[in-house]
Amino acid sequence: MIASMTGFARHALEVEGQSLVWELRSVNHRYLDLRLQIPEALRELEPELRTAFQQAVARGKVDAQLRVEAARADAQVAFDAGRAKALIDAIGEIDHMMVNGARVSPLEILGWPGVLEPPGSPDAEILRDAVLQGLRAAIADLNAMRTAEGEGLCQLLEQRLEALVAQVAQIRERRPAIVHEQRERLQARIAELDLILDPQRLEQEVALLAQRLDVDEELDRLDGHVAAMREILERDEPVGRRLDFLMQEFNREANTLGSKSHDLDTTRAAMEMKVLIEQMREQVQNVE
Repeated sequence: MIASMTGFARHALEVEGQSLVWELRSVNHRYLDLRLQIPEALRELEPELRTAFQQAVARGKVDAQLRVEAARADAQVAFDAGRAKALIDAIGEIDHMMVNGARVSPLEILGWPGVLEPPGSPDAEILRDAVLQGLRAAIADLNAMRTAEGEGLCQLLEQRLEALVAQVAQIRERRPAIVHEQRERLQARIAELDLILDPQRLEQEVALLAQRLDVDEELDRLDGHVAAMREILERDEPVGRRLDFLMQEFNREANTLGSKSHDLDTTRAAMEMKVLIEQMREQVQNVE
């Protein structure tokens, strides 16, 4: 079943007095574009975190944020006065080198890594395992939502496929009548001009006209594209790019049908096909 590239997930995990909160948001993109926001103290885990994403998400623009918070609202924090003073001194020196430098607020100093630390920080190995565990759970929730969205996309695509199949059947059913109408039109034109035309020559002209109007090959290819799309929609893998290429093939056949049409009903059917194909193309843009 196909998956959408749109989704959201939030997962919180407590470890030794701290709460690790992962928030993931994803939208459609040509490839996997991951923006990872994690505390500086955990920056060394970034390669492992990116690997976890690459193993579970194929496409999409993903914003992933990890917040480390105190598990209780009344939890005390440790203030590193020495680090804060060193930071203030450094800011003062830089301020003397600048002209009209921006003032730094106390809150900005408190937000500097290491100035405020929750008490009883967990062991580094325990924290690492908890971060990865929380991320995997968040990714699982994200993919579950993307799969649910994909089911809706699949239903919409199937509805448009059914409508397109109906248009193909309509054109195929009209083909004998079109040739007959063209024969009558040609005969009426010959009578109007008061011409005497050998019956064999008339049949040759009708045969040539029928050949120019023949769209069986285009209709057969459309049937093949419909079958291919239904097979692709059943695959348990990312298929967005395949579907995108297939939309181009659908559109090429619909354009050829329109150019060969000498019949108003066929022209209308070809136009309706192009509308349906464009609607499918818009939906396919969000398929992983």
